[in-house]
Amino acid sequence: MNRRAFLTSALAAVLSPIAAREGRAARIVLRSSWQTVNIGDIAHTPGMLALLEKHLPEVEVRLWPSKVDNGVDELLMARFPKLKILKTQAEIQTAFEECDFLLHGSGPSLVAQRDVIRWSEATGKPYGIGGITFSTRGSTSTRDAADEALQATLRVFNGARFVFFRDSVSLALAKSLGCTCPVMEFGPDGAFATDLREEEKALAFLKEHGLEEGKFLCCIPRLRYTPYWVIPEKKAKPDPEKHARNEAMKEHDHAQLRQAIIEVVRQTGMKVLVCPEDKTQMAVGKEMLYDPLPEDVKKRVAWRPDYWLTGEALSTYARSAGLFGNEMHSPIMCIGAGIPAIVCRWAEQTSKGFMWRDIGLDEWLFDLDDEAQLPGIVPAVLALAKDPVAAKAKAAKARAYVAQRQARMMQAVGEG
Repeated sequence: MNRRAFLTSALAAVLSPIAAREGRAARIVLRSSWQTVNIGDIAHTPGMLALLEKHLPEVEVRLWPSKVDNGVDELLMARFPKLKILKTQAEIQTAFEECDFLLHGSGPSLVAQRDVIRWSEATGKPYGIGGITFSTRGSTSTRDAADEALQATLRVFNGARFVFFRDSVSLALAKSLGCTCPVMEFGPDGAFATDLREEEKALAFLKEHGLEEGKFLCCIPRLRYTPYWVIPEKKAKPDPEKHARNEAMKEHDHAQLRQAIIEVVRQTGMKVLVCPEDKTQMAVGKEMLYDPLPEDVKKRVAWRPDYWLTGEALSTYARSAGLFGNEMHSPIMCIGAGIPAIVCRWAEQTSKGFMWRDIGLDEWLFDLDDEAQLPGIVPAVLALAKDPVAAKAKAAKARAYVAQRQARMMQAVGEG
């Protein structure tokens, strides 16, 4: 028996006795790909696919997505040519019949809870959950409904072979609520492992704006609530309450970023790129960061006016000296690529930001709801810019720890 056949047989025997009896590779359904208007939501999937490819290369993976439009399906297939994307109900049904295990990918919550239940009830086959945030905050209108929803989620957790939470706050909450899943551990967001690239697009953009490798920082704005109602394809109704909160906090949440841009340009000679993570942030970046800058600073700041996909963004981040801002997944992708990244968070973003503390990057995490932390943002950004060697060493240490925890998560997948 050659090595490939041995690995296939051994893995199939552990992950799926049925696959072993049939003499085939084990098959996994990956439930992921939540939306494409945010490069972070896109990144969950290629990150998890890259981990499966690296740690369980003999497994056949079928992606069950919510959204792979806007060119994302082509981007995924270019990187993972063997991937099967389930696009019809018939293909999903076939996957239910032929696959051995369902893996719910990383995300802001148990996003596809109903589909995990559907899989379990229809097939009786095992499932696991990898790299999610968990909270008791919900959209239900009554306390009884909220309690019922929480209990439903806990039942899904308890029925899983494993649940990996992407931040320690979520893990502690699950344990405090009496979750009995046999394997509950810290498992970083799958987006850390994303390795998509669109080099030509990135290089052309950098050349157009005079951004040289290692001589610029990236800065990402964000409002308290993503105003999905301004994205036509989302077909979301305006939310006056969320809009009012955004308007009330937008200066507070961007003033330190704007000052950091000014100080980086004036003190270090580096340039800054103001860029988006989702389709609403180009306008936010222009209004809150770029337009108010002094003219001498503005000349060394580039503002990206259009949305991009994960590959081009990551190719750009990988050539920067670092990133700072109010988002989460661009920093995640940066650390995954060994690039320093500073995260600013607030309560509306759930507990996901605390993963920075969990991976040893406490000094690069700022809670904007804590006024005492605000004065530390500009000095932290300046320190990153002035000592890139030390900053990269810190990023590399965090990256190594993330890789260790993600290897453990893949071990659990392999054990089924």
